[in-house]
Amino acid sequence: MPLSRRNHKTTVALIAHDGKKAELVSFVKDNISTLRRYHLIATGHSGRLVTGAGLKVRRLLSGPVGGDAQIAAEVATGRCQAVIFLRDPLGMHPHDPDISMLMRICDVHNVPLATNPATARLIVRGLK
Repeated sequence: MPLSRRNHKTTVALIAHDGKKAELVSFVKDNISTLRRYHLIATGHSGRLVTGAGLKVRRLLSGPVGGDAQIAAEVATGRCQAVIFLRDPLGMHPHDPDISMLMRICDVHNVPLATNPATARLIVRGLK
C-alpha cells in the first residue's frame, strides 16, 4: 500500500518503549514541521509525550494493555501508512507477543516500520 492515498491524510503511528521515550521526544522535535502534515496516532504514554512536544495526536491505549494491538488493527485495515516504534531491544517487555504481532502485521501489509531513530528518519524523508 502506498504511503499516501488520494483524498486521505497519511497516518503515522508513534510508539516508544519506556527506555526510548526521550529519543522519541527528540525525534518528534527534530521533525515537527514534517510530522505536522500527518494524522498522528500513538499509544498512551508515548502520545502524551508527543502532545507535550507540540503535536496533535490521537492517543490509544498504552502498549501493555492493548495499544500495540490497536495500532496493528489500524495498519491491517489500511488506516495507518507508517509506524515508528522506538523499541528497547535490551529490555524485557511483558507484552512482547503484541509487539511481535504489530511487526508481523506491518510486514504482511507492506507498511514501513522503523524500530530505531535512523530508520525513522528515513521514513520521514520518504513521507515528504
